[in-house]
Amino acid sequence: MTQQLMDFDGRIVIVTGASGGGIGTALTRMLTQAGATVIAAGRSEEKIEKNIAPLVAQGHSIVPVKADVSTDEGVAAVMEAALAAKGTLYGLANVAGGAAPETWMRAERVTRADWRALFAQNLETMFFMSQAVARELRARGLPGSIVGVSSISGMNSAPYHIAYGTAKAAVVAATRTLAAELALDNIRVNTVAPGTTITPGSGAYIDDDAERDRAAVAMGRRAQPEEQAGAIAFLLSDLASYITGQTILVDGGLNLKWTHLGADNTSLFLKNEDFRAAIKR
Repeated sequence: MTQQLMDFDGRIVIVTGASGGGIGTALTRMLTQAGATVIAAGRSEEKIEKNIAPLVAQGHSIVPVKADVSTDEGVAAVMEAALAAKGTLYGLANVAGGAAPETWMRAERVTRADWRALFAQNLETMFFMSQAVARELRARGLPGSIVGVSSISGMNSAPYHIAYGTAKAAVVAATRTLAAELALDNIRVNTVAPGTTITPGSGAYIDDDAERDRAAVAMGRRAQPEEQAGAIAFLLSDLASYITGQTILVDGGLNLKWTHLGADNTSLFLKNEDFRAAIKR
């Protein structure tokens, strides 16, 4: 029975942020292995070729779409591909998001442009894609499951990263309200809040330090992308058929210890002292 509940045969699932080589790529692979057809959306043609094209070549049922889902045009392109694919629209995983190293800074240095860019990248992508999928599911009378990606930074303080942390906290709030509105339509909405995870994106400002990881994380290590993808796949699946409006921390117990802030309240995961000094200016 468990195997049947994880069966996505005939279902179309949209994954945004699919091409980065991290959580979205791992989820795309996982869902196709469970029978789904995945609409794999990413902004970079180069990354689609690097991380998604090989999966297509291996026979995975994937429709790659180059689209920026922080724009109306990008959302429309993804939905067009989803509605043209063979199968029944069912799910959405909002993996698109993140923050570049240059977005770390003291709160008083954050400009309106900085703030709006991070909200567009992390909140608007989630909300407007969810809106588009929910609208289509309701119009067709179909059940479905939508999963957002917040962050442990959205569940606690985020010193020197206030715009990102606030945007990720807003994802949690949007999840709860969407879940309430869509519950009677049999459309579930949940969110995963990852802790520190080994991805190409995080590698821009987090180095490998096993001793630090053992001290900071209850399980003593950072997550692999597949471990975040597994939680998202669970929430998308019928195994989670009575779960909605929830945010699940997938952090290896980092929140249990919450010791990743140093004496100066900067993250111990930051790569080097020069970067730490720069964000505090």
